[in-house]
Amino acid sequence: MPAAGQDTGPAGLFVGLMSGTSADGIDAALVEFDPAGRCGLLCASHSPWDEEVRRQLLAIGQGLAEPGLDALGTLDVSLGEAFAAATLSLLDAAGVEAGSVLAIGSHGQTVRHRPAGALGDGRHPFTLQLGDANVIAERTGIATVADFRRRDVAAGGQGAPLLPALHAALLAAPGEDRAILNLGGIANLTLLPGDTPEGVRGFDTGPANALLDAWCERHTGARYDDGGRWAAGGSVDEALLRRLLDEPWFKLPPPRSTGREHFHLDWVQERLGGNEQPRDVQATLLELTAATVAEALLCTQPGTSRLLVCGGGAHNPLLMERLAARLPGVAVESTAVLGLDPDYIEAMGFAWLARRTLAGLPGNLPAVTGARGPRILGALYPAAS
Repeated sequence: MPAAGQDTGPAGLFVGLMSGTSADGIDAALVEFDPAGRCGLLCASHSPWDEEVRRQLLAIGQGLAEPGLDALGTLDVSLGEAFAAATLSLLDAAGVEAGSVLAIGSHGQTVRHRPAGALGDGRHPFTLQLGDANVIAERTGIATVADFRRRDVAAGGQGAPLLPALHAALLAAPGEDRAILNLGGIANLTLLPGDTPEGVRGFDTGPANALLDAWCERHTGARYDDGGRWAAGGSVDEALLRRLLDEPWFKLPPPRSTGREHFHLDWVQERLGGNEQPRDVQATLLELTAATVAEALLCTQPGTSRLLVCGGGAHNPLLMERLAARLPGVAVESTAVLGLDPDYIEAMGFAWLARRTLAGLPGNLPAVTGARGPRILGALYPAAS
């Protein structure tokens, strides 16, 4: 079976759909692949979640709500409708007919990620994403590939991260040790050693925007701290930072992954002393992200010369500044410097994974996820004939 980095997939147009841990909406990317597997972003869009849907997703993801079967089934279909609408809106903006698209790759919306099982004992590990792909295929008329993570989990893996192979294809540079940092709700690293291209590794480093956005919204009403300006008005509480860093999860070796079910506002609240100012907590949570990323990178690839950042956190100048301060000698830059929009790399990744699934190629990297071997990821929901 070809490795995840090899490419013999079909050329043409694919759509990638992504809604991440931040649960702020759907990123959609129209991607064109040439016969050699090179890809380009033709058009992209972001569709915010309806406020009530977003509220439900945040509550479920943090464990504050346990919906019954009727509510869960209704939400699954509702999200599928939203993913389909986002696809059709994207194609309309691009001036592309649905019949020209070979397939949609839909990540769905993660509502629970338990690679160690619900009890943390390794029994019955699972990951669950909503957004009915039957609905997406039916509404768009385009074959849809979805449910990418569960096969890797069934094979003993973490089911995440899934995009290091794409990062290697797009961003590796011979002779230069690079790392790719995705700053979404959760932060994850891809390590790209310059002298051993087959030595790609990747893992989650801990919380990023999930905590920053939630704390900001609780205290200001704004969904996120625009440009890190609210955090910039606070000071890092070193005692609180030490308590946050004492979390045992940060000491786990890769492969590792996590989500909102672990790192949420109750987790923060349990570590507060009670007298902290909200802006100081925001500054401290930002420093927590910078500290855990830097520590993970220095421990696993100390010779890194360039850190390329994607995801929403790439637009936070204070976070980028703190990363650079903790990584002296490392160039910390947005992927935009290489012509790759930091907001849509993940969505592009699920177009890439859908293409591999159609070609019968594996999408995971066992060295990253810990799976027993390469696996073809996702299930195909054909377009109506």
